[in-house]
Amino acid sequence: MKKTIMMLSLALVSLGAFAQHNHEDHNSSNMGGMESEPMFKDKAMGTAYANYIELKEALVDSDFESASKASASLEKSLSEVESSEVAQSSVSKVRQAGDLKEQRKAFAELTSEMSKLIKGGNLSMGEIYLEFCPMSNNNEGAYWLSNTKEIRNPFLGKKMLNCGMVKETIN
Repeated sequence: MKKTIMMLSLALVSLGAFAQHNHEDHNSSNMGGMESEPMFKDKAMGTAYANYIELKEALVDSDFESASKASASLEKSLSEVESSEVAQSSVSKVRQAGDLKEQRKAFAELTSEMSKLIKGGNLSMGEIYLEFCPMSNNNEGAYWLSNTKEIRNPFLGKKMLNCGMVKETIN
């Protein structure tokens, strides 16, 4: 009897091991190759980054009002993030900008500060892409952060939505 139970147990364990497969392959094909949202060690940093992405998307859409609202949310969430005083000052410039062009110029400065905060070891899972367009900011070039490798340029909006390239992967 013991021998039969042992044989059945061994058979079930073997069958279970044989049935295992790579779920990662299935997830990426089901998502159409889209990257997952990054996760942060610090919840406040995660909230601030989500607000940054909301601001970026408003600028991609060339939506001044939405960008103003998103920058106010980002400014509030950054107040909870340690060592974010310079980033708070930068986002304040976005919030106070009088037009879309000023918002985008201040957003370039903000991105530099957000990159420093993120690279400070706050990412616990996922990847963030630092993207660059040489034609942005009056051909001086400008960077932005993204959850995906797909280029959606917040500086040129619909005029040149896909202008840019991934310069760095932060993980």
